[in-house]
Formats: sequence, C-alpha cells, structure tokens
Amino acid sequence: MAKKVAGYIKLQVPAGKANPSPPIGPALGQRGLNIMDFCKAFNAQTQNFEPGTPLPVVISAYVDRTFSFIVKTPPVSFFLKKAAGIEKGSKTAGRGGFIGKVTMAQVREIAEKKKQDLNAWDTEAAAQMVKGSARSMGLEVVG
Repeated sequence: MAKKVAGYIKLQVPAGKANPSPPIGPALGQRGLNIMDFCKAFNAQTQNFEPGTPLPVVISAYVDRTFSFIVKTPPVSFFLKKAAGIEKGSKTAGRGGFIGKVTMAQVREIAEKKKQDLNAWDTEAAAQMVKGSARSMGLEVVG
C-alpha cells in the first residue's frame, strides 16, 4: 500500500550545498523530517552539477515522517544569464534598452534542456517560452 502524503515542500537549493540552515532547516523541521538525511541525500544526488547551480527541488513529506524528493532542472533565468554573460536581469525590462543579447540558437539549446519541466508540446513552443523569459529579463533575442 502506498504511503500517505502529508504535504509537499518546494525549495530552490544550490547544487551540492544543502545544509541545515534556512531555508532548508525550518521548512523540513516544521514537518518533523530529518534535515541531515535530506542534506546528505541531496548533496550526493547533485554532485554532477556545477557547484552552486540553483536547483528547484520538490520534497514529498509522508505521514510517517519520511520523505522523497525530485530534483528539477535549473531555472530558465539561470541559463539565460549564463548564455548572455550577465550577473542580473534588468530592473527596467521593457522600458529601456537591452542589457545583453542571446541568439536564437542559444534559446533553442536552453529550451531543449528545460523541455521536461516546461508545459510545451515541442521544442519550438518551449523556445517561445524561453524567448519570452529573455525579453522580460531585458535581454535581446537575435537571429
């Protein structure tokens, strides 16, 4: 018989750098989950990623105080900032000039990486979503 789910916890944790400090500790502690078990398991599972890459994780907390988790791909904004070579998005996106450029080939590459987490039928639809995210960050899409 399947375990009864008590709830879900959604966090964004840097790859390989999970520790019991906030936000992980309080989020898991209030559900009564073992924080160190999660940190060790997460760090072991994310050791292949570039250290510090922000990874969304969905933790399923069960009634018997056990858990399981799913690590998703990094956010689109992370890939776009890396492709454009910028540190932050624009504060005035849509009202002024662009702060960087990405090519359509880079947008398609990002869409291919993110396709499993996006709500899109094919790579072209996913590319349009990534293109919209780029524009909202103040990036110009060329090509």
